Amino acid sequence: MRKRLQRFFSSLGDCGGCLRHSNVSHSTSTSQRPRPGGILNPDRHFHLGKQTLKDNNCCTMPPPAVRLYIQDHHVVMDNGIVQVTLSNPGGIVTGIRYNGIDNLLEVLNRETNRGYWDLVWNPPGGKGIFDVISGTSFKVIVENEEQVELSFTRMWDPSLEGKYIPLNIDKRFILLRGSSGFYSYAIYEHLKEWPGFELGETRITFKLRKDKFQYMAVGDNLQRLMPLPDDRMPGRCQTLAYPEAVLLVNPKHPELKGEVDDKYQYSCNNEDNQVHGWISFNPPVGFWQITPSNEFRTGGPLKQNLTSHVGPTTLAMFHSSHYAGKDLLPIYNPGEYWKKVFGPVFIYLNSASTGNDSLFLWQDAKIKMMAEVQSWPYSFPASADFQKSAERGNVFGRLLVQDRYMSEDYIVASGAYVGMAPPGDVGSWQRECKDYQFWTRADENGCFFIKNIRTGDYNLYAWVPGFIGDYQFEAVVTIISGCNIYMGDLVYNPPRDGPTLWEIGIPDRSAAEFYVPDPDPMHVNKLFINHPDRFRQYGLWSRYVEIYPEADLVYTVGVSDHHKDWFFAQVVRRKDDGTHVGTTWQIKFKLDNVDQRNTYKLRVALASATLAELQVRVNDPKAARPLFTTGLIGRDNSIARHGIHGLYWLYNVNIPGVRLVEGENTVFLTQPRCTSPFQGLMYDYIRLEGPPSS
Repeated sequence: MRKRLQRFFSSLGDCGGCLRHSNVSHSTSTSQRPRPGGILNPDRHFHLGKQTLKDNNCCTMPPPAVRLYIQDHHVVMDNGIVQVTLSNPGGIVTGIRYNGIDNLLEVLNRETNRGYWDLVWNPPGGKGIFDVISGTSFKVIVENEEQVELSFTRMWDPSLEGKYIPLNIDKRFILLRGSSGFYSYAIYEHLKEWPGFELGETRITFKLRKDKFQYMAVGDNLQRLMPLPDDRMPGRCQTLAYPEAVLLVNPKHPELKGEVDDKYQYSCNNEDNQVHGWISFNPPVGFWQITPSNEFRTGGPLKQNLTSHVGPTTLAMFHSSHYAGKDLLPIYNPGEYWKKVFGPVFIYLNSASTGNDSLFLWQDAKIKMMAEVQSWPYSFPASADFQKSAERGNVFGRLLVQDRYMSEDYIVASGAYVGMAPPGDVGSWQRECKDYQFWTRADENGCFFIKNIRTGDYNLYAWVPGFIGDYQFEAVVTIISGCNIYMGDLVYNPPRDGPTLWEIGIPDRSAAEFYVPDPDPMHVNKLFINHPDRFRQYGLWSRYVEIYPEADLVYTVGVSDHHKDWFFAQVVRRKDDGTHVGTTWQIKFKLDNVDQRNTYKLRVALASATLAELQVRVNDPKAARPLFTTGLIGRDNSIARHGIHGLYWLYNVNIPGVRLVEGENTVFLTQPRCTSPFQGLMYDYIRLEGPPSS
């Protein structure tokens, strides 16, 4: 099998330019004109043909040169492996020709609805406006045998106020010699004299041919035959609690009947969102979106984003408020200058011989993704706004944890998330949504190395799985070109007043360790049955009232098991008349001794909050005023969107000793907000600490 994989991989990817393993025609005439629709004649230009799994020697013939063809309404980049057609001057990707397929994009769609950059924005206080970014000016930035880079710009001026977002936008597309795919990035710029706005979302979207691309892959255990877009049309589906979720009642693939389709089921964290896409089985071709860096994404490594979904659609998400809400909605004010480079991302194409295992295309896409990550930051983008490796700097050091109630010695911060993000408050990185962030994971000794940081001022932030709270280095760190800054040993002192009396859960910013029920048998996505991400099933919030039909959850410390007895989300309770009521959960625990002269500390770490409120009462559930309340918090909508976490919240509640008694005590956790079935909380971790010990 290993040799078979090696032979297979040798026939894929950039080797597609080798003429020994491809069927190509040899016309390279620069006078050749594209046919109507912007796709070059396949019989007169280089294209990748069928590849084999046979052993082969090293390629001796160089791949064909990159060529550029300009028409009045289209521009075509061609390197003999892939041919990319863009509208002129709009910069919309209208065609991608590869491996004998005239166009990988959906030919039934309008040209403006195939491959495009888009955004959602609004003036201050206004409604969201969806905008497919179409350029008004086209320019060739680089044109030689090794590379073509094109620019499609849309410049803003006061006459466009209210019509378009007040940004200069420069979309770039790059094709390299011998590359089985192409790159795209964009530069957004807001000048000081321009009006303010809010940016809800920006991304690249590709809509592929539904007659070919029907198998989707987002991860090793997250891939499947997908419904067709027609299956989401009236008569073939039933809309569920919100428009994105439908029950397939008459799909074209009968084996999918009775399943739920919802694009949010395929979301994942930024840190895991590096390659995803689609496979065509006839002919065997893969279309993959590769994101080699998270530096231009907002919200940090744990921010969840959409990937691929029914369409067949593939997204490169740069910014969105999904799983965060307004906390991750940037506001750009008049008088504020802002510029940012989004990307480049890589659109990778691969193919296999008919009759061989097409799923190997996913394995090859992962290998290509790793190569792209190793090549970051790229050396070839022509814009000076994209800093190359020599212009950047590095930061390294070691993170330790000091918690005297766990150990007398320092604890190495094994697996810690360590990052550089714009200066702010402790933990502000997860709500940062305008500039760049650079993150890494510490090794087993707590050592970290953050490479290729853009120049500028940053704070160093960190959080450590197994410990609550956030670390922040007290001084601003300035990155200059070529710097290597050694931070030495940094020590994080997590929140702690006294010894642990009891705890529930694992402090990892997720509710995944709690009880996630099976879905309603009528609302199943078969992919997530016995899956590690079983929380991605639709409608799990409704199972709460079935499991607790008469009374709310009661958890007894020392008896209950949080894996089985702590529901993953504190949701509302639906009544027979269709209305909802809030819920109150109880934590029962015994204390042998109580120091009534001192204060106890309840630490409550939340993994998610959606238009919710957490009220804490101790030993008196009917107290008119809670001992503590968060007030109304959160808009991450993780309950409805199958996310086991949204934004992280940490609350530290003082419990006077006089509120406690020797013997049995109860903490009451009330979530009273109840106008929607999706309001509620997810807990990350709860701990009760005794008074400080000497």
